[in-house]
Amino acid sequence: MPNNLRSARASMSLASIVVLLVTHDVGAATKASPFGVWLTRGGDAKVHISQCGSEICGKIVWLKQPIDNATGKPQTDDKNPDSQLKKSPVIGLQLFTGMRQQGTNAWSGQIYNADDGRRYGGTLTPIDPAQLEVRGCAGALCGSEIWTRVPR
Repeated sequence: MPNNLRSARASMSLASIVVLLVTHDVGAATKASPFGVWLTRGGDAKVHISQCGSEICGKIVWLKQPIDNATGKPQTDDKNPDSQLKKSPVIGLQLFTGMRQQGTNAWSGQIYNADDGRRYGGTLTPIDPAQLEVRGCAGALCGSEIWTRVPR
């Protein structure tokens, strides 16, 4: 085989490999999704995120400590400022309201924090298929944490 033909085939093979690697990386990025079950940074809760009409729902489905040590009963939303909701169980609690897609890979709306009973402006941004950044803001003060996808 002539050298210039071998060289052309080698270049074509290298170009094909580069294209495959680039499209594989792009495909991995587009597969990153907020949907599924996520373990919070502290490992104390699992949240199931699903599509609810045009919004995203995030419901607590598991707690590391499901029983309140003080009462011996299931954990309740006792920090909620609404007295009628204080007795609602934490498992099943809906964390997101008005959470809508903003751009290709981000969702924004309100996030409820059961630790203090308040709602915050927030965003969800999948980092990769196994990590989700959850960000909440109270005015100019913001904080975020990374949640980890729970394997099926």
